[in-house]
Amino acid sequence: MAERKSAKAAACSSSQTGSDVPLQEFPVPKTELVQKFNVNYLGMTSVSRPIGMDIINGAIESLVTSTGKEDWTPVILSVADATVAVIKEKEEEVLVECRVRFLSFMGVGRDIHTFAFVMDSGNQHFQCHVFWCDPNAGSVSEAVQAACVLRYQKCLVARPPSQRAGSSSPPPDSVTRRVTTSVKRGVQSLIDTLKTKKTPSELPQQ
Repeated sequence: MAERKSAKAAACSSSQTGSDVPLQEFPVPKTELVQKFNVNYLGMTSVSRPIGMDIINGAIESLVTSTGKEDWTPVILSVADATVAVIKEKEEEVLVECRVRFLSFMGVGRDIHTFAFVMDSGNQHFQCHVFWCDPNAGSVSEAVQAACVLRYQKCLVARPPSQRAGSSSPPPDSVTRRVTTSVKRGVQSLIDTLKTKKTPSELPQQ
């Protein structure tokens, strides 16, 4: 009897683990790098053009002069490869959400604490969102630039092979090229400003 039971158990075991039972493969979850920065949101203003450092600087100066620091909103600037979101710190309310592909320009302002990006909202309407960053806007601008470059690379990979040839770099009029160029200029300006030696009047008096 014991031999019959063991034989039946072996038969059941072999039928459950046989090659006719398909193995299930679970999809690997996709991870997306998200960088978050604690900054102050000065607000949004409409601008006449989608690109240009003059547009960025004009919007920054307009909002800085028309608002006081008590009017600024502490937010979390969340930067991913698909979206840039402005989230209110305490309530965790999403104030602004911009898809990276609709981001037309960005840059560091004349003051190294200021950063802004222009969003194409459609129908030739462009919105410039302005932020105050501490200790400076360098890390924020580089994160947004990286998101734009990554977005471009993903679009490039998604193209048919025949369209990928000769497209290793963004075309001159692309958003990625414009953003990359503006960020390089802004970051270089930021570095130059930080390296500037103090004038004699700023040195401590002995």
